[in-house]
Amino acid sequence: MNPSGLKGKTSIVTGGARGIGRAIVTALAVAGANVVIADAREVDAQATAAEIQKELGSRILAVGADVTNLQDMEKVRDATLRDFGAIDILVNNAGWDRLMPFLKTTPDLWDRVIGINYRGVLNTCYAVLPHMVSRKQGAIINISSDSARVGSLGEAVYSGAKAAVIAFSKTIAREHARDNIRVNVICPGLVDTPLLQEIQHEEFGQKILGSIMNYIPLKRFAKPEDIAPMVAFLASDAASYITGQVTSINGGLTMAG
Repeated sequence: MNPSGLKGKTSIVTGGARGIGRAIVTALAVAGANVVIADAREVDAQATAAEIQKELGSRILAVGADVTNLQDMEKVRDATLRDFGAIDILVNNAGWDRLMPFLKTTPDLWDRVIGINYRGVLNTCYAVLPHMVSRKQGAIINISSDSARVGSLGEAVYSGAKAAVIAFSKTIAREHARDNIRVNVICPGLVDTPLLQEIQHEEFGQKILGSIMNYIPLKRFAKPEDIAPMVAFLASDAASYITGQVTSINGGLTMAG
């Protein structure tokens, strides 16, 4: 993609303070976009925004927000419109998980996993889509998970929530194609992020993750920077005929059709 292919566009990235989200913010900024980071870790988001803005010269805004709260996402929308005047790109990246067998989970855990991974996508789209519809343009990229396509030990609720993101995205892609709004999904495999490192410190997580490397043809976990370029591509005009699609980035761990 042209390094300046998103010049003048404005994007919102949820969970953009660290991990995959930070890499996405950087990739969009490199491509010329203004970026709004929406993250519950407000201090981290502000630090990320300052660092990337200083390095690249792009305009980066950080807004403290909980994706499970619709009013927070409306606040992010309003701040973006106030500072940049339009929203061209929405990247739903915020996610959270804990590895454990389903029968050891609790309803409180279900609520948190579903809230962050699925309801958060509903909230952002509900807040931002009317603006995109009014302008008859927009690109939405939702970060799901390879576990949504094939299942994953210890991730029953997470896999279900991420699968819901795929079905929701395809439906919104159909409903809003007439509005020139494209909606696509990226399904990362295992990515070396702070969240993965937290999971690796848990006994069950160690047991599951320790064996997976043997099944990855490219013999490594992904880096956040392996995911971000596809987001920038799908946000760009180079992907103007791509909508409703699901792409895995997993080193070949699964090869789902």
